[in-house]
Amino acid sequence: LALQELLAFLLDGLHEDLNRVKHKPYINSRDADGRPDEEVADEFWANHIARNDSIIVDVCQGQYKSTLVCPICNKVSVTFDPFMYLSLPLQFNTTRAITVTVFSCDKTALPSTITVNISKQGRCRDLMQALTNACSLKQSEELKLAEIRNNLVHRLFEDPLIPLSSIKDDDHLAAYKLSKSSENTVLLKLVLRRRDQKAGERENPVQLKPYGTPLLSLASRENALTKGKIQCIVENLLSPFRKEESIMSEKGKKAKKSSTSEVIASKLSLQLDENNKTVKLPDNEAEAIKLPPSATVTIYLDWTPELAGMYDITCLEGLPEVLKYGPATKKARSEPLSLYACLEAFLREEPLVPDEMWFCPQCNERRQASKKLDLWRLPEVLVIHLKRFSYSRSMKHKLETFVNFPIHDLDLTKYVANKNLSQPQLYELYALTNHYGGMGSGHYTAYIKLLEENRWYNFDDSHISHINEDDVKSGAAYVLFYRRKSDDASGNTK
Repeated sequence: LALQELLAFLLDGLHEDLNRVKHKPYINSRDADGRPDEEVADEFWANHIARNDSIIVDVCQGQYKSTLVCPICNKVSVTFDPFMYLSLPLQFNTTRAITVTVFSCDKTALPSTITVNISKQGRCRDLMQALTNACSLKQSEELKLAEIRNNLVHRLFEDPLIPLSSIKDDDHLAAYKLSKSSENTVLLKLVLRRRDQKAGERENPVQLKPYGTPLLSLASRENALTKGKIQCIVENLLSPFRKEESIMSEKGKKAKKSSTSEVIASKLSLQLDENNKTVKLPDNEAEAIKLPPSATVTIYLDWTPELAGMYDITCLEGLPEVLKYGPATKKARSEPLSLYACLEAFLREEPLVPDEMWFCPQCNERRQASKKLDLWRLPEVLVIHLKRFSYSRSMKHKLETFVNFPIHDLDLTKYVANKNLSQPQLYELYALTNHYGGMGSGHYTAYIKLLEENRWYNFDDSHISHINEDDVKSGAAYVLFYRRKSDDASGNTK
């Protein structure tokens, strides 16, 4: 049990024991429905006090405003909820660098690597907009963003509301510049295959596996798709990778059909359905191919030494990861992290995680709404928990980050959304707990200021000693206790 959880448990237990309300009434909260925030906040607080009325609520509980916005219908839901303490993050960046390989529909342009900085809480549409700006997309073009895995298109990012948190740092992304599609277009995916070099010749001499990076193109359903057209599309997709000496050799030939076309035509096959079945292309180049109702057709091109002599596709063999590690991404923080920065990160708008989607009453469906918190009502005693323990699916660790927190003048005035407050929201530190050690074990100490003496003391198990105020701040600070500053010069609480 973490310290802040124990503290919440104790305060909640004290509250229940001291609760002046013995029979809690059932109260159905009304929706804000565009009413003034002041009216709605007071109503929520009155409902809370009707069930929870104790000295703990009087002194330790505040209220924050929670705003949810549906990304589909823009329905806004505003609630005002009580809090016992604030849990502030220590590990955060406002932006995230995402690296994408961009493939152009221009027959001469090689793929380029682009890194853009996007809000960590952004969505796929934000990434697409940044890529659109970075690669100078034409009005007649659109981008298709794909995750490449095992040399295949693992998924296309077609939903603009997909959160960027679903894209991992070690994923490989490709963006394809294509002419704008319509209902009558079919997406063609060109997948290169080559003999699996790991498989023994005797064991499986004809086993072919995907190789390199798939290439995308569009074809119209209105015009018949033939072997000749597919062959032309494949040649166009591969043309940026054509070796110079191969081009010169081709120009010297007077054959009716180029050797490149012959080689490509002999190595093409189509996958026309979702059952992973491939079909041979008809011998007649003008014969129409019946397309499936699905919007995607996969073209396989078996890569041979002959094709390798004509094309240099080394740039397709390994796409960079989403996060390119280097000095820029590992640059250390040059100045201490402030408590205000932690608070701003806590209050920042962000989309809900998929497991906590909100039921939109207007859409009548669960939506991944964006959520924004604001402080509304602050307590006499404000408890701030610094989230030093970080948990993920693969690892757990403790953050030793030094946080520069005010001792005498914590000013929260600008963070309070209730602008009807006449007094500045000023606090002073009077106690804090420290945690030393790691995840599995550790040691707690406390620094407490005796107000009558105006001196700080260090409480370390049974040992008590004086401590200078300048030494109160450290990278071990874990839970901070502030009291509201009074108007009089003596500094006594109200």
